[in-house]
Amino acid sequence: MVEDVYRKLAKHLDNLPGGFPATETGVELRILKRFFKPEEAELALRVSLIPEEAKVIARRAGMKAEQAESRLRGMARKGLIFSLERQGQPPKYMASQFVIGIWEYHVNDLDPDIVKDMNEYIPRLFEHETWRKAPQLRTIPVGRSIDTTMEVLDYERAEALVSDRSKCLVAPCICRREHRIAGEGCDKPEETCLIFGAAAEYYERNGLGRVIETGEALEILKIAEEAGLVLQPSNAQKIVNICCCCGCCCQILKSLKRHPRPAALVTSAFIAEANRDTCKGCGKCQERCQMDALELRDKKVNLNRDRCIGCGLCVTTCPTNSLSLKRKPAYEQREVPSDMFESMLKLGQARGKLGPVELAKMKLKSRMDRLRALK
Repeated sequence: MVEDVYRKLAKHLDNLPGGFPATETGVELRILKRFFKPEEAELALRVSLIPEEAKVIARRAGMKAEQAESRLRGMARKGLIFSLERQGQPPKYMASQFVIGIWEYHVNDLDPDIVKDMNEYIPRLFEHETWRKAPQLRTIPVGRSIDTTMEVLDYERAEALVSDRSKCLVAPCICRREHRIAGEGCDKPEETCLIFGAAAEYYERNGLGRVIETGEALEILKIAEEAGLVLQPSNAQKIVNICCCCGCCCQILKSLKRHPRPAALVTSAFIAEANRDTCKGCGKCQERCQMDALELRDKKVNLNRDRCIGCGLCVTTCPTNSLSLKRKPAYEQREVPSDMFESMLKLGQARGKLGPVELAKMKLKSRMDRLRALK
């Protein structure tokens, strides 16, 4: 019977926007058993995407409010669900998808066995067509690659995104950490994952990173550019994070790199442009490109547009200014959702989940349970 609760939890997580698909080997169940106790898995089934007080979830789960509050708080501290905690107000709890979510919340709890299981499972989690329709992250150019004469929106500038947020925290990159635990990876800086707003407050409560000022966040962006890291913020105009990613460790970039046309999958408003006439054939750009979009032919740079994701890393180290970024035509640019709710809704719908009927049912159920919890 214990096995049943984990299967139910796996299905529950698969109904969330990010998904949690089943496998023939059952590796996804092994992962859940590592993170959730049976009683935690049972209660997680009663937690929805709508933030709710413990007494509402308690009624749904048939528990006493005090017992539910204690367990939910503990689950939030373990990174199994998300919590919103404001001074003077009762905490509210909501479901967290597995990626990006529960997995990242366990950056400090990794060991070789869980890393091995995740490396087996991740290829099943990342589905190219879904990412094309509704990615969780988008690609923006590093700051120094942007020409001052080029049209760039504020939500396409990393520096503007950072300066716009009230609270900022830096956390370790889980991708580079898991690769190092597995004896692989690279020597790129690890403390580069920028988290903002309510997500930063959650990370701070759980000891997952350290709060920083805007100035240090901007310095981290410079360090990332120097290290050749791709900037991938949330796929929303109002972001909750910026990932600074390398092609050797980032599970998203690794999956994109395996695709013959990465440019067709990413949300990016820019693409590189090469001038072969001024190129001296030094090859620095080739080393910086995370998607193998650049190669030397007859000692001159050649750009494969199907592989360019518009990160701008090649531009900032070209000694002859033979590479530049250009804005894509409007018909090639994808609309960026206004906020994370809209982004997650689009992702769920791209996976055949969270349609208008399902969303209406979820909202109605939450409202009815809140009213009943008042009695």
